[in-house]
Formats: sequence, C-alpha cells, structure tokens
Amino acid sequence: METATYPNNRADGAHHQQQHRRRHGLIALRNLFVGFVVFIALVLIAAFLLAASAYAQQGGKGELRIGYQKSASLFVLQKASGTLEKRLAPLGFGVKWIEFPAGPQLLEGLNVGAVDVGFVGEAPPIFAQAAGARFVYFGYEPAAPHAEAILVLPDSPIQSVADLKGKKIALNKGSNVHYLLVKQLERHGLKVSDIQPIYLAPADGRAAFESKKVDAWVIWDPFQAAAEKAIGARVLADGAPGVVNNYQYYLGARDFVTKNPRVIAALFEDSVAQGAWLKQNPRQAAERIAPLQGLPVDVVERSLQRYEFNVKPITPAVVADQQKIADTFFDLKLIPKAIQVSDAVVPGAQP
Repeated sequence: METATYPNNRADGAHHQQQHRRRHGLIALRNLFVGFVVFIALVLIAAFLLAASAYAQQGGKGELRIGYQKSASLFVLQKASGTLEKRLAPLGFGVKWIEFPAGPQLLEGLNVGAVDVGFVGEAPPIFAQAAGARFVYFGYEPAAPHAEAILVLPDSPIQSVADLKGKKIALNKGSNVHYLLVKQLERHGLKVSDIQPIYLAPADGRAAFESKKVDAWVIWDPFQAAAEKAIGARVLADGAPGVVNNYQYYLGARDFVTKNPRVIAALFEDSVAQGAWLKQNPRQAAERIAPLQGLPVDVVERSLQRYEFNVKPITPAVVADQQKIADTFFDLKLIPKAIQVSDAVVPGAQP
C-alpha cells in the first residue's frame, strides 16, 4: 500500500508546481498590466498639466472677446472675413464678437469683464477713466482729422467758423466732435459760450440739421459721409490742418493685455494686414462692409478713404495728445475730476 502511493505523490507534486508557476505567471502579467496602466495615466496627467500651464499662460480664456461698433469699419471687415480667427487658432484662441451701440457702453463692457478688447474714439475712454473704469490703452490708429467735421447745409450763408457766433450747433455731448468744436472755436477767437450748443445723438442731430432747426452740425464718419452724399452737406471745417488728430484707440482689460502678448500681437498683425487690403481695395471693401452697416456703398467708400487703418502700439506722444483732450473736458466741467491718461497705459504691454 505504501509503495503504491509514491507515484501518486510525485504526480501531485508536479501538478502543484505547475499550478504554482501558472499562478505566478498570471500575477506577473497582471502586475505588468497594472504598471502599464499607471504609466499611461501618469503620461496623460503630465500632458494635461502641461496643457493647463500653457492655457493659464494665455490668460486661461481660450477666447478673445472683442467689443465693436458697427461704425468700426475695420473690425466689421475682420468679423466678416474670419481672418482673425485663422490667425489665433494656432494659439488655441477663438474669437467672440460682441456688438455695442456706442463707445460708452463698450467701455462699460470692458469695465465689468464682458469683453477683453475694444476699439473706440478719443472721448469715451476719458469719461470712463474719470468714472473709475478699469482698462488700458494698448494701440491706436493714425490721425484721421478729415473723418469728423462741422457741417452746414449747401445753401447756408455761413462761410467760416467765425460766422457761428450766436448760432445753434448740434453735437453729441462729450464726444470727439465736442473737442473738435472747442478747438475750432478757439482757433477763430470764440468760446463755447459764444454759440448755442444743442446736444443731440447722431440720428436726432441729422434730423434737426436737415430740417434747419440748427445752423450747423458737428459729426463724425460715417454719418458725416452720409450727410454729404444724401443732402449735399458742406464741410465748414474739420480737424485739419493741425486742429485735432482724431485718433481711434484699441483698449483692453489690463490683465488680459499683460498676460496675452501673443494674442495682442496677432490682433495687431491681422488689423494691419486687413487695413492694408482695405486701403488698396476701398470699393471692394465698401461693398463688403456696407450691408453690415446698413449704409450705401458710396457712403462707406467715402468714409473709408478718410482713415489710415494702420494700428500701432501706443506712444508717449499719443498719450500726451489724449491728455490735452482730458484737460479740456475737465476745464469745461464735462468730467468730474482731472485724470492722468498715463495711469491707463501699461509700459511694455505692447507687442
């Protein structure tokens, strides 16, 4: 009996050894698989952290929100063409265009964080800064002194600015043209107290002007071009020669501009490229822009010809010019306190 059990014991031992080896093999395979899964997870986490870091360096938005007005012809063209979206795609940024009815509302959008950058004339940022709004200047369009003017009707007896003494003049209070009027009156020995200012928004100003309820109208393009084309309005005086510059400004949220120089550079590059195309092809550009602005093509084309469309980084000389306007508005009691425009400029923020 005892001798008969030996073979069985040896067989059982071999069987157990085989099972033991198989079990160790499965454990090793499982450990290898778990290690592989952990390795892949670590790689994915590292990639995510790198992407998150790059995303944070771009401001953490992934979207450039642009505030614009329909009268901002270059932005209207860029929005329609989609060129900025293509330029920003390699940076991981999309574009969201947000329309505002006028500059003051756009500045409020910047102040509350609804947009990242915007484009306005000279006056709105002065009023906004005086009211404590948070924004910075980071670019400007070259002077366009012919793109705003004092208009009179074609049959008006008024032949010079000096003839405006005692006359009713329609204008948008606190706007770029308010400054133009002040400087032209000074140039001809008059003060604002020597005329009768009638403060009206552009549409109401056009109606009062056309119906002869006022003697003159101070207005900017494209409303100026529309009045010239539609009713033969005559330019009594504009910003030239050397009266006012009529700059247009690129403004932005301080944090966005300082943290996203590559995005700002891309915006500049696209604006310069599209502006150059516009200047070389004014009629074709007007045909694209006019339907979006709700104006005749001829009116838009005339308006486009009075701008340079060549954005540049903000400079001390331009800041000094803006300071003159701010000081004038304070002297006229149009803003509640004196401001330093340079406080709203970030050194080194320009691309």
